[in-house]
This record gives sequence, C-alpha cells and structure tokens, in this order.
Amino acid sequence: MASPLAAQAEPNPKHPWVDHLYPFVSYSSIDGFWFAGHYDWSSPMGFAERPEPSFGRVAFDAGASTQGSYLAVADAQAPAYWDGWRFGLTLSLIRANRLGYYGQGNNTTFDRDSAGSGRSYFYRVSRTTRSARLTVQRRVVGPLRVLVGGTVEHTAFRALPGITVFQRDSVGPFTDRVARAGIVLDWRDLEVDPHRGVFVEALVGRGRGYTRTSASLHVYAHPLDRLVLAGRIGGENVTGTAPLAVQQTMETSEGPVVALGGFRSLRGYYDGRFVGPGKIAGGVEARYGILGAPRLFEVKLFAFYDAGRVFGPGESIRLTRHGLHAAMGGGGAVALMRNTLVILEGGKGTEGAQVTFATAWSF
Repeated sequence: MASPLAAQAEPNPKHPWVDHLYPFVSYSSIDGFWFAGHYDWSSPMGFAERPEPSFGRVAFDAGASTQGSYLAVADAQAPAYWDGWRFGLTLSLIRANRLGYYGQGNNTTFDRDSAGSGRSYFYRVSRTTRSARLTVQRRVVGPLRVLVGGTVEHTAFRALPGITVFQRDSVGPFTDRVARAGIVLDWRDLEVDPHRGVFVEALVGRGRGYTRTSASLHVYAHPLDRLVLAGRIGGENVTGTAPLAVQQTMETSEGPVVALGGFRSLRGYYDGRFVGPGKIAGGVEARYGILGAPRLFEVKLFAFYDAGRVFGPGESIRLTRHGLHAAMGGGGAVALMRNTLVILEGGKGTEGAQVTFATAWSF
C-alpha cells in the first residue's frame, strides 16, 4: 500500500477516451430530411456526481438536407478536463437554405397567397456562414464563472428563385470579428437534461460597428418524482449598426441561436420569423418521465408554451405583453445517461405548425 505522502505526490489519474462513429437521419418541416454522419472522441464522466456531460470531447459532424441545406462542424469541448476551467473551440461551415425572411420588425405580415404557386420562396432566403469560435470560462467560486471569447465569422446571403421579400432588403456578404465577455451562474444538476437548478448568464459582445448585450434566466424544478417544470426568460439589445446576420440571432454562452422564431427561441414559428436588434423570449415547459430512471434512461412526454417579440432600432427593450407572438406544442424525448438526448416535437403558432427533430432541449 502506498503511503499518504506518496499518494499525494502521484499525478491525477488520466481520463480514458472512447470514440463513436454512426450515421444520423433526422427531419424538420423546414429542411426536410437530414442525412449526416457523426464521429466523436470523448472522455466520459461515468457515474460521477457532476453536471457536465463529459470531461472532454472532440466531435465532427457533416450532413446535407433534401432542401439544400448542409453543414460541416468540428467541435472541441473540455468542460471538466482541467479543474475550474472550461474550453470550447468550434469551426463550422453551415448553409441554411430555407431560412425565413419576412422583413424586419415585430409587425411583419404573413400572407399565404403571397407564397402560393410559383412563389414558394417568397418568405425564404439562403444563408451561408463560416465561423471559428473560441470560448474560455474560469470558475470564480461555486457555480459562478467568468467568460471570455472571440469569433471570426463570414456570412453571405443568397436570394432564392422567384420573387422574394429578401430581394427588397438584399444585403452583401459580411465578415465579423467579435470579442465577448460575461458571467455565468450555473446551479443545474445536469447540463444536458436538467431536473432542478438555476442557470443565469449575462454577456456583452463587441463586433464591427455594434455592441450586443444579452441575458437569460432558466429555472428547473422537480416537484414530483417524474415531473420536471422548466421556465426561461431572455433578452438582447444590439446598439450601433447591427447587420442582418446579427439581428437574426441571439447570443448565448454556448453559441448564437436563431431568433426570433424556431426551435431555440419561438417554437411553432418558422426559423427567423421576426428580425430586429432587440428581442425578448420566454417559455414554460412541463416534462414528464413515463419510463426509466433519471441519469440512466428516461422516456419523456412534454408540453410547452413560448412567447416573444422583437424591437426595432431606437425602441427600448422591456418586458411587456404588448405585441407578443405565442405558440404551444409538445413532443417526446429520450434521455440516455448524462450526455445523450433525442427529441421529436411539434409546435403551432398563428401561422401554422412546425415539426423538429433535435438533440438538445430548447432551454
């Protein structure tokens, strides 16, 4: 048996690494069927009582959809490999070939007749993004972390065939360089599939000619053995000259998400349905486990209600019920261990319904 002094002198045991390779098929009402391949090399967390999905992971994804969208992503994440530090580096090439574009502002209209025969792309635009994103987080105390990061991103839009709304507001390619900083307070019991806890983030980013300020609050409660209640509220304000590519997204510590409209912001509405430099988005969700046990394997049913709106240039960002767009829906999910989640959901707003296949909760 080693003496206590000898044990203290030994380095920390190395984390084992395993790899996975598999094909992937998914569906959404926007992009149709996706056919993709996934490879990752990761250091699993096992049964450790920690919230992170793994000690570290390097992943590669590539795929294309039946509607002309495609992606190629290399993603390296180390949320717990070095104690007190989190590192993330993502390189991506993504084309969203059926992104929504209805004009700018909270009151843009949707006319079904305008998207009729021969004008099926009237409210659509193709957007291609190439980006490199680095994020470093350092734990200050307990669940409190500070964040710094940077992004280099090139965005190019392409008008689709026929008459489109985008032709009226057409913009050229835009290359952005962003520096950002913020704080993150993370009290979740699990990051991928939280059952209880609080998550708060506040971020400030400076890009070419604009400043973006973002904040969000997520709350998770576990009042009954199989029931999880979740809620979120978030907002963002962009000052200066905000390019279209920036107005179409909302910044988070994990990366930008399409907003407002779509799976990560306002389900039941088309991706990018509402565009503006200011945004608020909120939602509540009830998740009920019908089979399995938390942290091992669970089959769930869930229902949600989302609401949000955008604000135009010069408008003050505020919590208000005026002008909110709302949607509701539900679906099913399968959670495996601490790092795998598969979701199929549908949502309905005032302009129809959307179906989405995803590998993460909306929040």
